[in-house]
Amino acid sequence: MTKRVLMVVTNHTTITDDHKTGLWLEEFAVPYLVFKEKGYDVKVASIQGGEVPLDPRSINEKDPSWAEAEAVLKNTTRLSKDDAHGFDAIFLPGGHGTMFDFPDNETLQYVLQQFAEEGRIIAAVCHGPSGLVNATYKDGTPIVKGKTVTSFTDEEEREVGLDVHMPFLLESTLRLRGANFVRGEKWTDFSVRDGNLITGQNPQSSRSTAEKVVAALEERA
Repeated sequence: MTKRVLMVVTNHTTITDDHKTGLWLEEFAVPYLVFKEKGYDVKVASIQGGEVPLDPRSINEKDPSWAEAEAVLKNTTRLSKDDAHGFDAIFLPGGHGTMFDFPDNETLQYVLQQFAEEGRIIAAVCHGPSGLVNATYKDGTPIVKGKTVTSFTDEEEREVGLDVHMPFLLESTLRLRGANFVRGEKWTDFSVRDGNLITGQNPQSSRSTAEKVVAALEERA
């Protein structure tokens, strides 16, 4: 059976009037291509559907090999509760946009709950774990509680100068939810797997996070 991966991306475009945001391209494109190269069936959905905004700073480092992945973002389907079923893994790429439209999106929270309840693979990189901060099992337990996770660190957030504009600090909030937060050096590849939950720290961790998803899925072959 072909493995099916659901990738969910942000539609949020602004941090402040003069600071645009969106999806961080590398965090989507690199995992997307890793999954496609494995022959997986990948569905890309966004919170609102339609064209996905890219963080302008993430386009500065664009790799020509990402063109196929980028083209998919021109017209995405809107995430629906039906997406809670029929997939082996869910992957949440980051970009600061996710901090605004992932945490309180009822549909995403429902989808994540179903994945968690059924023990399917949940993965997120950089700011993608913002989707996990309010995700719970049906009994209300946070899905990150007691789990070893990583994400964009508070130190990295302060270094880019956006900590003051965020609705919350991601590392601090994951810790508040009971996660065992671990990290590597800032701006270096660091990803971690704890059972069915896989997380990566920053854009540099995009490939290793995706490869951990592949390893987890292949175990279930």
